[in-house]
Amino acid sequence: MNSTYLASFWSQSMMEVNLLIFMNLAGALALGLLVGYERSYHGRAAGMRTYGIVCMASAALTVFAGYPGFWWGGSVHSAIPVDPSRVIQGIVTGVGFLGAGVIMKEGLNISGLTTAASIWASCAIGVLVGIGFFAAAILLSLLSASLMMWGPKLEARLPSRRAMGVVLGFAPGFEPSESALKETIHKWGYMVAEGSLNISAHSHMVSWNFVMVALKSRPEPNSLFELSRQLRQVQGVDSLQISHARN
Repeated sequence: MNSTYLASFWSQSMMEVNLLIFMNLAGALALGLLVGYERSYHGRAAGMRTYGIVCMASAALTVFAGYPGFWWGGSVHSAIPVDPSRVIQGIVTGVGFLGAGVIMKEGLNISGLTTAASIWASCAIGVLVGIGFFAAAILLSLLSASLMMWGPKLEARLPSRRAMGVVLGFAPGFEPSESALKETIHKWGYMVAEGSLNISAHSHMVSWNFVMVALKSRPEPNSLFELSRQLRQVQGVDSLQISHARN
């Protein structure tokens, strides 16, 4: 009985299923590496290895659910009802935690959203491979990689209103005027985003933290360097921190 049970794992039908699963895993790995190369090229924390593993593992967890009759060598113990949609739900949930780990917030900047979204897309590619939608998986891989490579260039060509995160530290004892500051930056083509102003005070030193939004696509001054020079010349400003308020 034991020898027959062991032999069932090496039957012709079992080997054919294993070969098919192997081809699915190899294809998912290749597509995951394709999507991950763009992130690796730009020095992101999640690179080709991460994407390859996520895509391949997603395919593995999906494709095995399609062959319940071959579980445990096709023995009677494999007669278990399987709902592939529940398997996919578990994969998507687990990969969601992985994606959340690459999102970082520093001040007004949020980074890692594109990487997290593309990891989730890599999971979807693996699922598509696992259920046999190979053409759709290839198309999703190409679209994801193309969007990450050429999306920023397209965004740069389209009109947009830039947003800057600004922290102004004023000299001890100086009381800044909100109206005067707003009027000054309005002359440059910017405005203080409503509800973004945060004021803190420590040892007679006042600090303002706010988001400055451009009123048009090409304001003057436009660069961070020129903006920093202009802001340092504002009356009472003792320290400055400025960065793109991007996400």
